[in-house]
Amino acid sequence: MRVPLFAAAVAALVVCAQPARAQEEALTPRALDAALQARPEGAAAEALANRIRAAFGRDNLSKGAQPKVDETVVAWAVEAPGAAAAPRIASEDGRFRLTLTRVGASDLYAGVAWLEDGDAMRWRYEAGERQFGGGQLEVYKVHPDSKEKSGVPKGTVKQMPTFKSKVFDGTTRDWWIYIPSQYTPEKPACVMVFQDGGGPKGYVPTVFDNLIASGEMPVTVGIFINPGRFADGRANRSFEYDTLSDRYARFLLEEILPEVEKDVKLRHDAASRAISGSSSGGICAFTVAWERPNEFSRVLSWVGSFTNIASGESRREGGHNYPALIRKTPRKPIRVFLQDGENDLDNPHGSWPLANIGMARSLAFTGYDHKLVMGKGFHSGRHGQAILPDSLRWLWRGYRPGSSEP
Repeated sequence: MRVPLFAAAVAALVVCAQPARAQEEALTPRALDAALQARPEGAAAEALANRIRAAFGRDNLSKGAQPKVDETVVAWAVEAPGAAAAPRIASEDGRFRLTLTRVGASDLYAGVAWLEDGDAMRWRYEAGERQFGGGQLEVYKVHPDSKEKSGVPKGTVKQMPTFKSKVFDGTTRDWWIYIPSQYTPEKPACVMVFQDGGGPKGYVPTVFDNLIASGEMPVTVGIFINPGRFADGRANRSFEYDTLSDRYARFLLEEILPEVEKDVKLRHDAASRAISGSSSGGICAFTVAWERPNEFSRVLSWVGSFTNIASGESRREGGHNYPALIRKTPRKPIRVFLQDGENDLDNPHGSWPLANIGMARSLAFTGYDHKLVMGKGFHSGRHGQAILPDSLRWLWRGYRPGSSEP
């Protein structure tokens, strides 16, 4: 059967266009791994080298580019002219080594590793005796409930007008609220506050959408609040978050929640209120519930700074006091979820892993409903974000509105 001349011409154009389209596609770690395993030569190798340079940045490659990460698949690349042997990636503890592959006849080397969920390491480039580049790496699979799902009603995120506080006089801050699709004014909603809200507002709403739709958490309004700043640009974050007092609790109860209720109706019982934060925001979340347990009963803390940051004039006024206070104070009706990593900070303020373990031991001693999840990670929100859906399930399990216990 003869192919008409016009059809043959179209087919030829399609075939010729396919390599161009492939070259334009983003070079993901998985795609790079497949390309390297094909061992390209000549023009194909040159085309791959150009894709790598575009993906990692030409200027970055000579210094040793930061890796590209797709869940637990990680890609590295470096430009190493005149290298006597292929450069490699090495972890500081010596447990991980990856020899990079030369791309054709170029001075470019690249490699891909498939790591385990939750792996963490400090890494660097090695070329002969030279060590350079590097950083901290931790990798996690994306939880299914952290992804948008078809058929799940989506709430809305609304940026609120810049807020001027009287409790923290002279400060202003950005903030946002999330309103679930299922909210109706006839049924006041639960509420969950997030410190350093500019980050969580980007990923928490999807998790809320999925868990509210599945009935694994109640209809909950999210409040995402950044720390305050003064007119001259000075940050007030540490003062607001690290101080052991009821001031931030008053800020929420007297200023923020009444402002939110101009738009949505909220429940006022402690069992219907949760609060979350990372680092200093984590200790702040605990402090709010500790100071006002009849107003907030659920705490989610990531890499919480239960250390002596707010040392004061006495050098003894910081959050390192909490484990002792918890043991010496009658149990309060609060539920606490703690997350930290083995490689979290260790500095003059204290050891974050030991502080979180100390918190968990004291909470257990005093009979609190609590959970500590320790990973291998560093001082970041990556692990907390990876386990957020399951953390929220645990935090809201058995929800009983109006209960004196969470």
